[in-house]
Amino acid sequence: MRFFSDNAAPVHPRVMAAIAAADTLDTAYDGDARSRALDGRLSELFGTEVAALWVPTGTAANCLALAALCPPHGAVVCHRDAHIQNDEGGAPEFYTHGAKLYLADGEGAKLTPAAIAAVVDGIANDVHRVQPHAISITNATEYGRVYSPDEVAAIGALARDRGLGLHMDGARFANAVATLGCSPAAVTWQAGVDALSFGFVKNGAMSAELLVFFRPSLAAATLYRRKRAGLLLSKGRYLAAQVLAMLEDDLWLDNGRAANARAAELAAAAGARLVHPVEANEVFLHATPEEAARLRAAGFDFYDWAAGEIRLVTAWDSPADQVARLAAAIAAL
Repeated sequence: MRFFSDNAAPVHPRVMAAIAAADTLDTAYDGDARSRALDGRLSELFGTEVAALWVPTGTAANCLALAALCPPHGAVVCHRDAHIQNDEGGAPEFYTHGAKLYLADGEGAKLTPAAIAAVVDGIANDVHRVQPHAISITNATEYGRVYSPDEVAAIGALARDRGLGLHMDGARFANAVATLGCSPAAVTWQAGVDALSFGFVKNGAMSAELLVFFRPSLAAATLYRRKRAGLLLSKGRYLAAQVLAMLEDDLWLDNGRAANARAAELAAAAGARLVHPVEANEVFLHATPEEAARLRAAGFDFYDWAAGEIRLVTAWDSPADQVARLAAAIAAL
């Protein structure tokens, strides 16, 4: 009974069917009909003109976005627990050719305008100091917390005031939007986001993530960076097919809702053990090593987080009976 990561979840049957349907002769790279349909489909979803590029990993989406917003001599402000800081093996610095990450603090891995200002306003406009060029936030965050449209808009306003780009790591964007109940536009470009890493793999896709530019001009140089990085797949139609399948009839959103609902069941059983409010599909619990061992002995798989804490992650297909058994096991600790 696996609650280790939504990365381990199966591919949704509709995505599998879309991959099979794409198994016909078409133009290579991103010149095929499905890839060429992405800009229009994503523009329709977000209600504004966008440029949308498929990539095979979330790391690629994040780092290509940062490279578009930040020059090699600049810096990106992010939370000290952000994925780009702790879990991407130096890829942001690699893709940007040396840009620095400036780290800020905030509860639940969320940034606030005040936390960002505390970092950037202390940097003198001096050739000896690395100047900030962008901000990166994660929605839902690494602790499963969700930024509201107003919270993103406040950061967006600060970004505009300071002349900074704003990137959103949306590896669990579906979970965030499902919780918020708002339009995708309200928490992205309408709030000042310039680039979104739109996650699909955690949510039912096989190998496709999407980089969405709300400033379409940013895509031009990114096309060359994607190629230079070895990320321009020759049969890109299979990635585009996955994205289009996830968008059809809002499958991406339904899957996010399903994962969130399962996490809410676990949260209800956890009570005072919760480390953070559960706002998406991640549940962080206080548990001693002995308690964690008891859960594992009962057949549950999960991630040890900080000292005395564990992380449980639900997915679009988490079986109801397994969630119920885990909830009962947590309540019985």
